[in-house]
Amino acid sequence: MGKSGVAVAEEQRQPAVNGDVSNKNDALTNATDTPSSSDRPVRVYADGIYDLFHFGHARSLEQAKRLFPNTYLLVGCCNDEVTHKYKGKTVMTEAERYESLRHCKWVDEVIPDAPWVVNQEFLDKQQIDYVAHDALPYADASGAGKDVYEFVKAAGRFKETKRTDGISTSDIIMRIVKDYNQYVMRNLDRGYSRKELNVSYVKEKRLRVNMRLKKLQEKVKEHQEKVGEKIQTVAKTASIHRNMWVENADRWVAGFLEMFEEGCHKMGTAIRDRIQESLRGQQGRGLLQNGNESDGEEYYYNSEEEYYDDYDEYYDSDEKK
Repeated sequence: MGKSGVAVAEEQRQPAVNGDVSNKNDALTNATDTPSSSDRPVRVYADGIYDLFHFGHARSLEQAKRLFPNTYLLVGCCNDEVTHKYKGKTVMTEAERYESLRHCKWVDEVIPDAPWVVNQEFLDKQQIDYVAHDALPYADASGAGKDVYEFVKAAGRFKETKRTDGISTSDIIMRIVKDYNQYVMRNLDRGYSRKELNVSYVKEKRLRVNMRLKKLQEKVKEHQEKVGEKIQTVAKTASIHRNMWVENADRWVAGFLEMFEEGCHKMGTAIRDRIQESLRGQQGRGLLQNGNESDGEEYYYNSEEEYYDDYDEYYDSDEKK
């Protein structure tokens, strides 16, 4: 992993309980794999660059640590000179990479200035029983395309670990490169100078203008969303009111007609009572004065005219009310 960012597979990762080491990966070894002296832990060696130390690195070291029930994990880390020569420039310095490894709970010992290619002399010096790494071949320092782990594989002292998909140092660097302008602006806002960020004066000004335009666009979009929400709320409320009118229209109309009919009935009854009362009074007076039936008919017609006059008067007074 180290030289290329190896990590362990998720299915092989099991947490330790109360400090005890899980023996889930015991299937990776057998009775002949353990050292002849069972009173000491098995010394497993894992090496790499470990630049921008991430959880993929940690998982590979966890798997190496759990290869045996009692494992002493040594982790070798190549220095800047060797790394830059065979792999390229790193983000972190060798001292930072060493310190990151020392803070990983699976690591028992860090070996600085680790060799690029493991040989028998190094294994004997560090009393290493097995070398843990992913199985992909890595070119050695000879330039002939040989695998750096060819020796330990041939000797039967190689233990394979698994990578964690989706995370590597190269992936992290690519994320930074992809969003380069945003990270530059973030650091400028935090107080870094353009010279520290290796940014020209023109580039700095262009980035600031672009960021202001982006913020303005975000504010406009936010305002548009708020206006849209208000419009939807008003439309929804109007729809509710319209539905209420449609649902209650029949009831309201029926109530109005009922009230109108009741008012007309009361008005008609009052007018009829007044007419009848008037007729009775006039007929009584006519019989007493003339004593003939013809006057009764005249009174009848006069009373009919008074009926309509009373009706109009009542209707006009009711409208005014």
